[in-house]
Amino acid sequence: MLISNAYAQAAGDPMASITGLLPIILMFVVVWFLMIRPQMKKAKEHTKMVSELQKGDEVVTQGGLAGRIVKVGENYLTIEVATVKDGGVEVAVQKAAVGAILPKGTLKTL
Repeated sequence: MLISNAYAQAAGDPMASITGLLPIILMFVVVWFLMIRPQMKKAKEHTKMVSELQKGDEVVTQGGLAGRIVKVGENYLTIEVATVKDGGVEVAVQKAAVGAILPKGTLKTL
């Protein structure tokens, strides 16, 4: 006979299969606490900050543009970035592009 008979392997210890999955489960838990959870917390804080924006707030966009909010829309803000004789220079930006709210009076010191 050229081909030998194949026999089923005897069932092993059920704890051995769980022990084999333990490193994968442990890696997922570590990734959750070190990467996913902090990112979700930061996104939640940013969403709260964006929802609380109001006229007169001084902000910095994620692109580095600093200015004072002169108009708040549903999805967009109008930011005054400079003051000239005839009025101000205004720029429309998305609400989500706001990176931080500055303390009042910060723009005067720049």
